Amino acid sequence: MLLAIDIGNTHTVIGVYAGDSLRAMWRIATSRHTAADELRITLSNLFSLEGLSFESMRASAVASVVPQLTKAWLKAIKDATGALSLVCCAEAAEGLFEADYPNPNEIGADRIADAVAARARYGAPVVVVDFGTATNIEVIDRDGRFRGGIIAPGVQTSANALFSHGAQLPDIGLVAPPAVIGTCTVEAIQSGIMLGEADRVDGLVRRIFAQLGYEAPVIATGGLASVVARHSDTIDEVNPELTLEGLRLLAEKVAADAAAARKDAEGAGVAAVDAAGATATGAAAS
Repeated sequence: MLLAIDIGNTHTVIGVYAGDSLRAMWRIATSRHTAADELRITLSNLFSLEGLSFESMRASAVASVVPQLTKAWLKAIKDATGALSLVCCAEAAEGLFEADYPNPNEIGADRIADAVAARARYGAPVVVVDFGTATNIEVIDRDGRFRGGIIAPGVQTSANALFSHGAQLPDIGLVAPPAVIGTCTVEAIQSGIMLGEADRVDGLVRRIFAQLGYEAPVIATGGLASVVARHSDTIDEVNPELTLEGLRLLAEKVAADAAAARKDAEGAGVAAVDAAGATATGAAAS
């Protein structure tokens, strides 16, 4: 089995794959100061809920946008399962991820994983909208290359900023109101935040299409994807597993490359032995 972990600024999403099937998925709060031992205990508790064992984890892949947590998670995974972790980056994704981008190394790991999964599942061109701490929009052109994208404040981030600066504004649930014109303060805020997010995404996607010169399927992922997508005119599908799927594909590709390299090395070794034998036989005959 494969353990896939997407470490975001607000939430961390953990998935366990059996082959290409997602066996379990959890979303937990991200705490930047959590120690490796605490993370290992969290994993143990989650695994127990689903009847999973650490011993069954053969590999692990991690995407992280929180550098101070990356080492803690890698240690927790190694201590718990014994498996070394593949860390998602542009270099590791070579072959699955091609970027028309001046500095691919600055592209966030979550954006890379999203692009890898979207291209594999939906083909090219494709646009991904990831609703997290930031709302990321990733653009893969018709040649299958990552062209870049857009990073904007996420829904919860925008809401938190509004509430923290408005002394009389109530903290509300992030759901859309029954109508765009709010008839109370709560509905007015919900309209501005939720419907405003849907319209912002639609406007940006249309600008992307205009720059590309063609349209593309638009796939939404992230914690609030399903809530926003139902009010969007451009989002075609919601796939909450997209980032984890990208990690799975990346782990499979790296494992396949390693197996091929071992096979080539073994073949080279056999060839060297055969050549040495032939040389010895020739020398003996002479």
